[in-house]
Amino acid sequence: MALVEVQSVWKTYPRRAGLRSEQHAVVEDVSLSIEAGETLGLVGESGSGKTTVARMILGLVEPSRGAVRVDSLDVARASGAQMRRLRRKMQPVFQDPYAALNPRMSIFQIVTEPWLIHGRQAGVNGRPAALRARGAELMREVGLDESALARHPHELSGGQRQRVNIARALALRPALLILDEPVSALDVSVGAQIVNLLRRLQRENELTYLFISHSMPLVRYLSTRIAVMERGKLVETGETEALCSHPRQAYTQRLIAATPELPGAEE
Repeated sequence: MALVEVQSVWKTYPRRAGLRSEQHAVVEDVSLSIEAGETLGLVGESGSGKTTVARMILGLVEPSRGAVRVDSLDVARASGAQMRRLRRKMQPVFQDPYAALNPRMSIFQIVTEPWLIHGRQAGVNGRPAALRARGAELMREVGLDESALARHPHELSGGQRQRVNIARALALRPALLILDEPVSALDVSVGAQIVNLLRRLQRENELTYLFISHSMPLVRYLSTRIAVMERGKLVETGETEALCSHPRQAYTQRLIAATPELPGAEE
């Protein structure tokens, strides 16, 4: 069974149309699955519904219709205890590396907070020395020096902040990372470094990725399968090379033609 199953989900919001109120669909009848260990690339223009799908998987938005299951649990109907378990199973990495970090907290506080929230269930000794040792281990894992733990977000570069976001996401040793445009706010060369870091971390930790982007070359580089969204609808899915070499939909063809190759994304 797939790790993630999205079954005929819709998400609608009320919208005024003159004197009437009507429902506006931002996601329409989307179905997809993510197998353990793979990277599903979800690609489309801004406003195509990609992030809304991700937020429904994370349980941050409830579907208007349909169901989302993670590890066989219906996310919208999960109990509090079940949802806490799912939080440890899946973690997000958001687009803006600065906005995702509390500027008043040190990097040590940021990366150790998940362990304090989840307590014993996170399998981490809560003593300061143990937390610092685990925090240093996380820093090394994402390519940062242990000295970064004493700093604050404003003292780091954009690429370093995104590495901290990734470290925090890894703290609970999740099975699934949901990566929502994780390099679009970074310089191209720094973004390429983050992409290669994500590939290495996936191999070393046997992670499953949902990778969301508007860049077809970037999705092609990272993904084993690709799902293409247009105006809230899923218009095409397929194995990466087959879909990119022989796209069936005109929209997919335009996406491939419109974006340049990703420089520097080589190991």
